Amino acid sequence: MRPCQEIRPTRRPVLMGAAAHDFEARAREHLSPEPPGPGEPLSNPRGDHDLDPEGFAVAPHQPHRLAAVLVPILATESGLRVLLTTRAAHLRDHSGQVAFPGGKIDPGDPSPAHTALREAQEEIGLFPDDVRPLGYLDPYLSATGFLVTPLVGLVEPGSPFAPNPDEVAEIFEVPLDHLMDPSRHLVRMRSWQGRMRLYYAIPFGERLIWGVTAGIVHNLYERMFR
Repeated sequence: MRPCQEIRPTRRPVLMGAAAHDFEARAREHLSPEPPGPGEPLSNPRGDHDLDPEGFAVAPHQPHRLAAVLVPILATESGLRVLLTTRAAHLRDHSGQVAFPGGKIDPGDPSPAHTALREAQEEIGLFPDDVRPLGYLDPYLSATGFLVTPLVGLVEPGSPFAPNPDEVAEIFEVPLDHLMDPSRHLVRMRSWQGRMRLYYAIPFGERLIWGVTAGIVHNLYERMFR
């Protein structure tokens, strides 16, 4: 397996179109080049519990299970697109849901970027050298206790993808403009473990992007396009 890189410039140009240049400039201005450290903002991470105006939602208590995901941005002839996956139906956690490539942070991982890039290679066959990391979004705390650190990265045009059937049922793309339209960021409610839960949901054709993934998309909008 090829080694994962930290957040630093690559030796070759990536995504040289005007839209990609604009996106990269926004990311460099608004995203964090360093992962969040203990206590700030990890002591008060974002999550679905932030949507609760009445106080019935309860954030999972520590210790949280640490994870990292890659938010891959692709340049196509029709504009910038975001790569997403559908998780395999047999997985124990979040099976069948729309997700970003990623997974649990191992104790020996030097950074969340390392985890996100390694997991992206394992899940969708994307080599770390084909990604230019741009920065981190805010950590997102799931209702199941995963504290997810998202890394935004630009993907080299023409990079091949190969879904790992043990983890990924499908790879698909969504136009960035669709995801960055705040009118599509719906808030829905459901009963979960005896409590009412509010969560973001973003329809896309017959698919529904919801929960942590939609929350991360909303944070991308807040940080870069609001």
